Amino acid sequence: MPRNRQAQAQLPGQRFIDPEVLTRIDNLELVARGVVDGFISGLHRSPMLGMSVDFAEHRAYMPGDDVRRIDWRLFARTDRLYVKEFEADTNANLHLLLDVSRSMDFGSGAVTKLEYAKFLAASLAYLSRRQRDRIGLITFDNEIVEVIPPSIRHFNTVLLALDRLTAGGASNYREPLAKIALNLGRRSLVVLISDLYDTPERLLGAINQLRYRGNDLIVFHLLDPQELSLDLGDVSSVEDLESGVNLPLAAEQFQDRYRQLIQDHRAELERRFGANQIDYIFADISQPLDNILFRYLSDRERQNRTR
Repeated sequence: MPRNRQAQAQLPGQRFIDPEVLTRIDNLELVARGVVDGFISGLHRSPMLGMSVDFAEHRAYMPGDDVRRIDWRLFARTDRLYVKEFEADTNANLHLLLDVSRSMDFGSGAVTKLEYAKFLAASLAYLSRRQRDRIGLITFDNEIVEVIPPSIRHFNTVLLALDRLTAGGASNYREPLAKIALNLGRRSLVVLISDLYDTPERLLGAINQLRYRGNDLIVFHLLDPQELSLDLGDVSSVEDLESGVNLPLAAEQFQDRYRQLIQDHRAELERRFGANQIDYIFADISQPLDNILFRYLSDRERQNRTR
């Protein structure tokens, strides 16, 4: 079994990571704590290692610790193994950008895309608080809905805002993201969470605006299983959540072509974003959050190694 899969299979917090289980926990901070702590404690070596350069303290070496973090000079003096602990860079800003358009309110299973996005955003905020980063949140549909500027003290404010979120109007990426880009200020880590319902050309044009000031950008693409398969049974029409229009649909006849179009859309987004140094992470919202967290942290570790 590959090491990544083996690490994920051993996560003791797995029961807190399944989306269906998360819906039974009505406290978003408990959700985030259960997801992140359960995930991190199950890894043989946390991908967060190396994300900081500020020494904090020593602690006794434990089996499984990265041997590269052993302080060999201290070992020479004490004949005991200690590892170096580091504090995160407190100057880092995390901007969570969350799409709250009406299409995000769709879900065929335990959670909607918006609910899954809340779990994901809360988990990333909790992880950033562990890193002592400044945390901010911006929600948008066809315009900016709410802005919480990044601050070390804004973790609870972000959770409260996420908890009360509801789906809003139609989606429009270019105008709200253009306004957001103008107000980001200093270089930041910008995380966009959305179902990305637009053409790759328009999406890239809108999202690229966030990179012009040197920001690191990660895009999480959330889709429901039915949006991936068009497995609708005997349904003869579907409703466009953003326009309210009922559309006739012969699902079985169009299913194969639809699946290919979705696959092509995802592949094109990944290609275009990669060519523009934008990290692209896809998530089926029926899947546990540990998969998406692992990819996120692995990407962050890789970027920090190459800087």
